[in-house]
Amino acid sequence: MPTLIKDGAIIDNPWHTVQKETELAEALDAVEDHVIVPFSLWQEHKGELGESGKTVGVWLDSDDDPYELAYDAGDLPLIALNFPVFRDGRAFSSAAILRGRLSFKGELRAIGDVLRDQLFYMKRCGINSFELEDGINAEEALASFNDFSENYQSTIETPEPLFQRR
Repeated sequence: MPTLIKDGAIIDNPWHTVQKETELAEALDAVEDHVIVPFSLWQEHKGELGESGKTVGVWLDSDDDPYELAYDAGDLPLIALNFPVFRDGRAFSSAAILRGRLSFKGELRAIGDVLRDQLFYMKRCGINSFELEDGINAEEALASFNDFSENYQSTIETPEPLFQRR
């Protein structure tokens, strides 16, 4: 099971991530009470998932539009953003949209190709939970949040740019 960092601490992961090709019945048969379902499955079966008695989160791929969650984001406890490969940074934009424009207050989780070198930047976009790939040292990953002491640009966590904070 991948290591999970949430809000600056290493914790046990209570969520079960359902893969893309999974059918609704299989997703609902998961042993865990907390399930993260693909956006397409959630769109198709939102009502049944809501009535299942499970706590349901949604994961977005890079090509999913976060604005399609505009009316439901406030009701979701978790939205996971898939980083399929290192060079695909569209989930950074999705995170900023969810936090900045859609005012999502729940857990925003990075899944997929989550690397130590990107954690600082993911956090700046509003991601507060990180599912690390196997082989990544969690203690070293925690230290990466302190790689830089200051950022010039405005971010989700620090909306004023450096020149206005002087």
